[in-house]
Amino acid sequence: MDAEAGVAGADQLPRRQYYMNLLLLAYQSFGVVYGDLSTSPLYVYKSTFSGKLNQYQDEETVFGVLSLIFWTFTLIPLLKYVTIVLSADDNGEGGPFALYSLLCRHTKLSLLPNQQAADEELSSYYRNGFAPSNGSSPWLRRFLEKHKKMRVVLLLIVLCGASMVIGDGVLTPAISVLSSMSGLQVRATGLKHSSVVLLSCIVLVGLFALQHRGTQKVAFVFAPIVIIWLLSIGGIGLYNILHWNPNIYQALSPYYMVKFFRKTGKDGWIALGGILLSMTGSEAMFADLGHFTSASVRVAFITVIYPCLILQYMGHAAFLSKNTFHMPTGFYDTIPEPVFWPVFVVATLAAVVGSQAVISATFSIVKQCHALGCFPRVKVVHTSRWIYGQIYIPEINWILMVLCVAVTIAFRDTTLIGNAYGIACMTVMFVTTFLMALIIIFVWQRNIIFALVFLVFFGSIEAVYLSSSLMKVTQGGWVPLVLAFIFMSVMYIWHYGLRRKYQFDLQNKVSMRSILSLGPSLGIVRVPGIGLIYTELVTGVPSIFSHFVTNLPAFHEVLVFLCVKSVPVPYVSPDERYLVGRIGPKEYRMYRCIVRYGYKDVQRDDDNFENMLVMNIAKFIMMEAEDASSSASYDVSNEGRMAVITTTDASGSPLAMRDFDGLADSMTMRSSKSETLRSLQSSYEQESPSVSRRRRVRFEVPEEDGMGRQVKEELMALVEAKHAGVAYIMGHSYIKARRSSSFLKKFAIDVGYSFLRKNCRGPSVTLHIPHISLIEVGMIYYV
Repeated sequence: MDAEAGVAGADQLPRRQYYMNLLLLAYQSFGVVYGDLSTSPLYVYKSTFSGKLNQYQDEETVFGVLSLIFWTFTLIPLLKYVTIVLSADDNGEGGPFALYSLLCRHTKLSLLPNQQAADEELSSYYRNGFAPSNGSSPWLRRFLEKHKKMRVVLLLIVLCGASMVIGDGVLTPAISVLSSMSGLQVRATGLKHSSVVLLSCIVLVGLFALQHRGTQKVAFVFAPIVIIWLLSIGGIGLYNILHWNPNIYQALSPYYMVKFFRKTGKDGWIALGGILLSMTGSEAMFADLGHFTSASVRVAFITVIYPCLILQYMGHAAFLSKNTFHMPTGFYDTIPEPVFWPVFVVATLAAVVGSQAVISATFSIVKQCHALGCFPRVKVVHTSRWIYGQIYIPEINWILMVLCVAVTIAFRDTTLIGNAYGIACMTVMFVTTFLMALIIIFVWQRNIIFALVFLVFFGSIEAVYLSSSLMKVTQGGWVPLVLAFIFMSVMYIWHYGLRRKYQFDLQNKVSMRSILSLGPSLGIVRVPGIGLIYTELVTGVPSIFSHFVTNLPAFHEVLVFLCVKSVPVPYVSPDERYLVGRIGPKEYRMYRCIVRYGYKDVQRDDDNFENMLVMNIAKFIMMEAEDASSSASYDVSNEGRMAVITTTDASGSPLAMRDFDGLADSMTMRSSKSETLRSLQSSYEQESPSVSRRRRVRFEVPEEDGMGRQVKEELMALVEAKHAGVAYIMGHSYIKARRSSSFLKKFAIDVGYSFLRKNCRGPSVTLHIPHISLIEVGMIYYV
């Protein structure tokens, strides 16, 4: 009995901890995910009645608008996102690129160049229960996989959605902060609009300046603000319902939508551009999943967000139904005078939080684009040591700030910004609906009829709203279209340039026959040390290797062709990260190592990387020796075989690793570095705190009777090479289009890609390669 009680108590403890974590994440999600959605009441009714609908100032029109808001908010945020789309997360990640990566793994739709069959063996590659042979609609799968143009179109659709999310990051702060600050003019009637715009810009600059503090810290500060805001507007809404029009609940009937369109006609259809603002911020629920969990986001929405916002919209409509002359002035007129200033302060703070939701989503989207080869190299700062996925990107942050302030100063009106905002939000939603239909077919493996029902039902609703928004392109709606075109161009040109470079490397690989003809010395002097040659190829020897051999008088005794690549999964387990293989016969001392990261993985400046690499190669040598077939003579057909090396199991390592202090031991080791270079390295390490704090270790080959002579010699050579020093060798490539190329290709490669490559961070920076150990050799690619 005591044992059973102990087990029950142990079960209750993890369960209690789970619910505590769930509530904590739900609490934090208010400050990051829901800020945008919860501040929509600031501008929904004002934007809706700003056009020709202002001519219909009667109770029936107000009831129709409320009915549209209620059913729109119920069908899209609640039914589509909370009930369905949140279930399509990619191992906890959301957003257009998360859906795209799911599709690429379960179908052959990816355009990522360096994928291999071994990637499909990752534990997180396929969704639980997925069976490739049981897929529905095989004819559709074959059609999409066969035609490359269809895969390019799919990528462009995803890039369009990602670009619109970035556009949201510009427009959301502008409309939220400007709407909240405009409340000053309700009480301070002498305040000029230019002063409101100036105050809004100051608040915006302060918001973006706070981003480097991290999402977690911002969420803990902002979450109570949003909760107070929601309870305040929910209470004000309930007060307005009881005070002005208790019969407003009748407007929840869809009958009033029909009456609304019968009465207003085309004017009512154009007014949908304002009504759709009630669901803006829904995409942040999905895009910000990397910061939280789907369960926590659902709990927060169903228990607090939905009831409070519905009460507010009903209360606002009840006020307008009896005060139709207040229609153009917006939210602040509905606040009872005694609580105006407290609510104004909370509204201003909540508007700042609303901006935070989309800024966080923008950082997540850019990180995913960058990892999957669709965005230039940028600095990604992980702001939380404990929670994965919470990031800050300085370049994107300041670009968003400049564009946001520019939009605020240029438009100076929430109606015009709302027109732009509506187009951006509806485009992202439409892209998500399209991708979800494909997810239902290829990932969930449901009948195509379910996908068509989902696409037609939600797609038709969103198409109606999008068509209404597009009518306002000349009234500010052009802004997201221009921003999306610019960001799409940047992303596609970068992706196109990377693919062309990879194809050049693939077509110009150095043949193994030519390498074997050079002999174990490769025709040059082999000096002590390990040379890490970075390449994008996962098989074969890149053409730039022959360039190295031609330009460098000597080469390292041990050569490792290192490929650091991203795979279309959020995270790769450390035990599945390293693939190790051999290039050529054993006496050549040439290896291949592939390091795999997910699109949300942290590529830190890891001081243990070199040691981990040596340990993994040593494990591979032992695994190869245990395989009886590998003891035979070298066979070219075995070239390209790779083994997954487990990193967490230290018991199987053939090397002993111990710490040592100071540089005295290292200076006495056999080294290829001159005294001058050693002194320079010593000075560099003293000036660089991150380098000087690195763990210093020494490897030893244990005396074991069961270890073969050849294996021991190879391990000794590896250890001596590591002690002699590690050099990082990279190609400084220049990509140019061939003379016979079309004008469009020449412009994309020679102008677009060249400009992006020169103005983004270098690969050595993003890979955290120490400059003192870096060797670069220039090479021109004609693609």
